[in-house]
Amino acid sequence: MKQTKSYYECSSCEYRSAKWMGRCPSCGEWNTLEEKVIQSESTQSARRAGTIVNSENRAVKFTELELPEYMRTLTGMKELDRVLGGGIVDGSAVLIAGEPGIGKSTLLMQICEVLSRSRKVLYVSGEESSGQIKYRAKRLGVSGDMLYLMTETSLERVLAQCDELSPDFVIVDSIQTLYSDAVSASAGSLTQVKECAARFIAMAKGKGIAVLMVGHVNKEGSIAGPKVLEHMVDAVLSFEGDRQQLFRVIRASKNRYGSTNEIGVFEMTGEGLREVENPSEMLLAGRPKSISGNCAVCVVEGSRPMITEIQALTSSSFLSSPRRTSNGIDYNRMYLILAVLEKRLGLRFSSCDAYLNVIGGLRLDEPAADMAIALALLSSIKDIPVPDELIAFGEIGLAGECRSVSAPEIRINEAVRLGFTKIMLPKKDLSRFNGATLPSEIELIGVGGIFDALKIFSKQ
Repeated sequence: MKQTKSYYECSSCEYRSAKWMGRCPSCGEWNTLEEKVIQSESTQSARRAGTIVNSENRAVKFTELELPEYMRTLTGMKELDRVLGGGIVDGSAVLIAGEPGIGKSTLLMQICEVLSRSRKVLYVSGEESSGQIKYRAKRLGVSGDMLYLMTETSLERVLAQCDELSPDFVIVDSIQTLYSDAVSASAGSLTQVKECAARFIAMAKGKGIAVLMVGHVNKEGSIAGPKVLEHMVDAVLSFEGDRQQLFRVIRASKNRYGSTNEIGVFEMTGEGLREVENPSEMLLAGRPKSISGNCAVCVVEGSRPMITEIQALTSSSFLSSPRRTSNGIDYNRMYLILAVLEKRLGLRFSSCDAYLNVIGGLRLDEPAADMAIALALLSSIKDIPVPDELIAFGEIGLAGECRSVSAPEIRINEAVRLGFTKIMLPKKDLSRFNGATLPSEIELIGVGGIFDALKIFSKQ
């Protein structure tokens, strides 16, 4: 029987078929099956040349293994070094993802200024011309003597230049713009992205070169391309924030050399990204006084406490389905808290439009923000301000109880440092915390549920 020389692969889900079909039977997408040529053994051997191969590799007893001393290089930005776990590890592969215009290229260009002072850096761009990059570098004040620029989309030419220069760092902006001659698919397809990323990772592990790759995101906000790309790299950094706001947050969803709980906060300025070492003070700047619907909250990202303000607004609605809008808070979490307040306290939120907003464009995913959200909503519907000197944190359950949260000591100390004198926290955390070291004017209010929290409004 004659051997098949080609097959068809779906560019969306990688389903394979021996014949072409208009619609993929696996994912249901139309016109996504592309023809792939089965490569010969010589071509496959050439592609395997870029992988890590050691003919003398053998199994070694675990107790005989030596702990490698990976050298870290500081980027010059403490916020980025914090997220990376202390700097960039030699031979690591880092994927940086974010929406267009969020500041990924700006961040990478700024760290080139520090990296190129002592190490050789190759900046590969497939999206901008050399003149455009030079203009942006001049605006950011970047003039590294050991910084090399290459505007190229061919993977083979980029790897050849890496062999010639032997750089310490390679920055790829972006991985979706590169293509390999060994793959017949178009640039940006799943096959091309995986092939290009695999070749760069093999180079990083084989030669000890740190590779930083920029990845686009799709309309859902996830990294464009195959999910396996996130499994291949050592660290995945997500650059978040609203382009209309000044603040940018970078967090790690994966990090083999550090914690995934740390975040870095930046502020976008005309001269590039500026580090925000104390984000709590900036987020509380301009906070309105004695206005209903506002409540401060302290969340913890890794080892960093951060205080921000939650705003709520409720108004009478004449619609059969009242509006619900949240910015910076999970939409389903907002519905859950509204349902608990209506069921347990008998408040008629079902006849009101409800809006929630987190100041600064931040996104709060920690359940510890539940109590502050509930207080802001209660304050708005009753039109009674939450005391300006009060800050609250705690998780709310479906029965209306207030459950304990992690690191209450860190939250309390941060609140005291910023001048809050009344701290509302779960009653269980209050019993575990020794407040003898706090100033005498600090009042710790332990609550067992939303019923206890409601008492602060009856005192006014």
